[in-house]
Amino acid sequence: MAKGIFITGTDTGVGKTIVAGGLACALKKNGVNVGVMKPIQTGCVIKKDGRLIAPDTEFLIRMSGVKDKINLITPYCFKEPLAPSAAAEAEGNEIDIEKIISAYNLLTEMHDSIIVEGAGGILVPIWKDFLFIDIIKRLSIPIIIVARIGLGTINHTLMTVRCARSAGIEIIGIIFNHTNNIKDGIAEKTNPNIIKRLCNIPILGIIPFIDKLKTEKIEADDLCAIFSENVDIKYIRSFLSF
Repeated sequence: MAKGIFITGTDTGVGKTIVAGGLACALKKNGVNVGVMKPIQTGCVIKKDGRLIAPDTEFLIRMSGVKDKINLITPYCFKEPLAPSAAAEAEGNEIDIEKIISAYNLLTEMHDSIIVEGAGGILVPIWKDFLFIDIIKRLSIPIIIVARIGLGTINHTLMTVRCARSAGIEIIGIIFNHTNNIKDGIAEKTNPNIIKRLCNIPILGIIPFIDKLKTEKIEADDLCAIFSENVDIKYIRSFLSF
């Protein structure tokens, strides 16, 4: 049983933020006092007053409804859309791993459970040779893998699974996400079962393409309904201790 769940992906742009936000609002509806965390956000937007806005973090806050301080949810924000280590170095900054751990621990004192979203994949560097896989181990929480459903996902998903297993990280399951609005072909229809057979990990759900995310701000209730219908929230909840 774990206090939190780490949302990792097979790549960048696979839908980790959608899944993290969807799980947060769905768990909240199921009676969990859930917090959210995006330890590092790169590719932030610069406002006219010079402030950095973290769009993924704002999405997680809106979906979960939390009132926590932004510097706890996202201790580090960087402008450049790069791996955290590279983004920090480009701005002449450093990333203190202990600051992230401390923020996570404070959030766990305020919530039953925390949904933590990574950046890119499991081997993306946070700072120098310290990778996301290392912080998952430090936090001692299981992961959910978010993957594209289309062609190429078998290789990327199996590599992520083997990497996590070799590090002794518990895998709750895999969520597939439709990243574009095209009709399912043979690959999309067969990939989930092939991956389930090859790695013996539960397929927790398949998220349909969410057009509202491209055209307007989706409401938390709408995203919650999508996840409640397409994801095994009850199974995921069973991994949480509170």
